[in-house]
Amino acid sequence: MSPPTRPSLLRRGAALVLLCALLPAVVPTGTPPATASSVYLCTGYKPCAQADMPSSGYGKVNDQMYWRMYAGHNCTNYVAYRLIQAGMSTERPWSGTGMAYNWGHAMKDITDKVPAVGSVAWWDRNVSGAGSSGHVAIVEQVVSDTEIIISEDSWSGDFHWRRIIKDGTSWPTGFIHFVDKKVTNKVAPRITGTAQVGATLKAAKGRWKPKPSYSFQWLADLVPIPGATAQTFAPGPDQVGAQLSVRVTASKAEFTPGVVDTPATTPVAKGELVSTAPPEISGDAEVDAVLTATPGAWATAPDATELRWKSDGKVIGGSAGQPQLTLTKAMVGTTITAVEVAQRAGFVRATAPAPQALGPVVQGVIEVTSPFEASGRNHYGSALTLVPGVTEPQDVALTYTWWRDGVRIVGADAATYVLTDADVGHEVIGKVTMSKPRYEPIARRFSFGRTTTPSSVVLKAKGRKGKAAVRVLVSAPGAVPSGPVTIRSGKASATTSLEDGIARVVLRDLRPGTRKVTVVYAGSDVVLRGRELTEVVVKKPRKKSSKES
Repeated sequence: MSPPTRPSLLRRGAALVLLCALLPAVVPTGTPPATASSVYLCTGYKPCAQADMPSSGYGKVNDQMYWRMYAGHNCTNYVAYRLIQAGMSTERPWSGTGMAYNWGHAMKDITDKVPAVGSVAWWDRNVSGAGSSGHVAIVEQVVSDTEIIISEDSWSGDFHWRRIIKDGTSWPTGFIHFVDKKVTNKVAPRITGTAQVGATLKAAKGRWKPKPSYSFQWLADLVPIPGATAQTFAPGPDQVGAQLSVRVTASKAEFTPGVVDTPATTPVAKGELVSTAPPEISGDAEVDAVLTATPGAWATAPDATELRWKSDGKVIGGSAGQPQLTLTKAMVGTTITAVEVAQRAGFVRATAPAPQALGPVVQGVIEVTSPFEASGRNHYGSALTLVPGVTEPQDVALTYTWWRDGVRIVGADAATYVLTDADVGHEVIGKVTMSKPRYEPIARRFSFGRTTTPSSVVLKAKGRKGKAAVRVLVSAPGAVPSGPVTIRSGKASATTSLEDGIARVVLRDLRPGTRKVTVVYAGSDVVLRGRELTEVVVKKPRKKSSKES
């Protein structure tokens, strides 16, 4: 389209008014309401340039025609000028009318609904925000998918920069992507490192043109991880099993940012707790000795650690978590080790064994080099004594106990014990135990047999004519005597058994006069033999009368 002559311009003046006329959503004076769909940021070439919102030199050359568009204040001429500045040909890339409403239709293959810096914002005819001729402008900044900043010129109007918000009615019909100013990725970004809890991953930025600034957003299974906006990221327990990627945004002023997601990593594995210093155990491998464990150190601090003691490789019951272990007789001959178990959320449970192995566990042996002895007899009232011998080692502790028929006698804990009536008839045993820390205790046992008791015999005799009535009472401490008693006087004798320690008998055919009476108690297995002597006066028997004969 060749430039028209002035008469033709005048004849077509009415049509030219509509060429790029805008139906302003907000009058460019005063402050627009907050809900306006567009806001003018500046008006006029010079004021806009002073506000750092220039026309890119169009104000000085707007008397020229570009892409055969009309010169001066004209949206299509301004946009054509900017596109040629951006590197496009001076020839319009399509045939047919250059009216603004036709641009999006003529270039439909590169027109969509997505704004980009440097793209052409296009309004079709008779849409809100444009007249019957439509309108075009240059997208200077994309604030978001619903907010852009444009620069524009308009027929019979002036040059502006304007903010447009999609919540109103002035949003462009589409965006024509002739020569968008976009940061372009040349070498794709990627993730370096191992996808494992506790390991640090790094986003390699890749290469972009032109050189931009960068921002990062880490994703887990394509979902943004809150706060993960640094170039590096260490996965935590929440990311175990997820595949990580990074959304790299490359930004540069006056360019549409480039956004590329890296390839995803393998699923995040649990971390590994690494021991930097093992636990240590100390002490003597002897019975009754106390072993002590000192915890080790870890590259990553565990949430919790637990010490476990082992005897010949088997965990000792009840020892988990205890820093000390007392060696028992059951552990004799075994080797004692320890292992520290560490746990942390998102990490594999780890163990660190102590390098020391103590054992085999031993127990000292006490030797008796000179025997222990016992003295005393098993008789009521006797003192029984346990006489110490000689041991190796010599500094053993001696403990004395006394037992009656297998039952320990309360309070009897000295080397000497005096037999009481409670012991009569029972077996009494003395026991001495030799002990020393970390040595096997040994004991010597002495039995004194059943305890006997002495008998006491009381004899009472009453003389009569030719006979004597005898009463025998036998008593003994701790026992009731039983068994036979024999009573004699001269040639007369009688034997009978005690009942509750008592016996009665009548000796007959005794000569008159004072006679000796002897009683002998034979004793029993507990009560000892007894004897007693007394005298009795036997009276003469009455003579028989003739009548009796």
